[in-house]
Amino acid sequence: MKKNTKLYEIVAALMAPGKGILAADESDATAGKRLSMVHLPNEPENRQDFRELLFAAPGTEEYLSGVIMYDSSIKNFTDDGTPFPDVLTAKGIVPGIKVDLGTVDLHGFKGEVVSQGLDNLEERFKEYYDLGARFAKWRAVITIDDEELPTDAAITMNCIILARYAQLAQAAGIVPMVEPEVIYAGDHTLQKAEMVTTRTLQILFQTLMTYKVDLEGLILKSSMVLAGDMCSEQSTPEQIANATMRTFHMSVPHEVGGIVFLSGGQTPKRSTENLNAMAKLGAQPWPITFSFSRAIEEPVLMAWQGKPENIPEAQKVLLHVCKMNSLATQGKYDSAADAILK
Repeated sequence: MKKNTKLYEIVAALMAPGKGILAADESDATAGKRLSMVHLPNEPENRQDFRELLFAAPGTEEYLSGVIMYDSSIKNFTDDGTPFPDVLTAKGIVPGIKVDLGTVDLHGFKGEVVSQGLDNLEERFKEYYDLGARFAKWRAVITIDDEELPTDAAITMNCIILARYAQLAQAAGIVPMVEPEVIYAGDHTLQKAEMVTTRTLQILFQTLMTYKVDLEGLILKSSMVLAGDMCSEQSTPEQIANATMRTFHMSVPHEVGGIVFLSGGQTPKRSTENLNAMAKLGAQPWPITFSFSRAIEEPVLMAWQGKPENIPEAQKVLLHVCKMNSLATQGKYDSAADAILK
């Protein structure tokens, strides 16, 4: 199979040392939940204001290599009429796009879902490429519940869909980010989370290889291996780091272009502490960094509160949060000295 070296160049730019990826790809409905944290109505102007605050913030290019956008934001503009992707590209930040259209129930499998959005994806990729997108993201949802979930059948169905998405992305000259999110909510143990995440990633990469997806031109977006948020025994960052790296070494081929972490509902500080503990384990076969959403955006929202006069302060908070996560990717984050992340 002919290799597309441009994909490797995009992967290298996204996985640049000390930089991570902002996942500002919430659907309009989820963006509304974010805005409601500071009592702002879910209106297009408020979503646009917050995204402009994020994308145009001075200095973020030192710590961010890419930004994942949503359909409505990749087509949106700053107040002075500059398309959002152009704002990012001018700073040397790679624009990305979330392309799955959310989950639907998997018939016959109670409590399990598959992501939709393959219809017309080829055409959508052409449009997004023309708008400036050079990487994409597709999220699958894997739920742990008691002894029965997830089933191998549901994992396999999600992985086949992820593989088809990845094929189409690479054919369009877009780097696919594949995200099988093992959901943090629940009372499962760390051991159960490790077992499920390992199994999920093993099925995923076997499927990707079966369908001839170029692993060097692909990024894995993974959950950290975490005990459920309702589990009576919560883990230390060191336990999480060890369980997560064991999982990767059992599951992820060394030629994969890079691994980025989602925060998955953890607090901003805990996400950063866990990332730091992983970096302290030393160099791995893949470059590893962060691709957080709420863990970056929440402190910024709290500083902004929807008030124009707060924008400079909110952008300073954004720069701080990105810098702390950059330090964490190098194992240099000092949790005790950080007064902003909570």
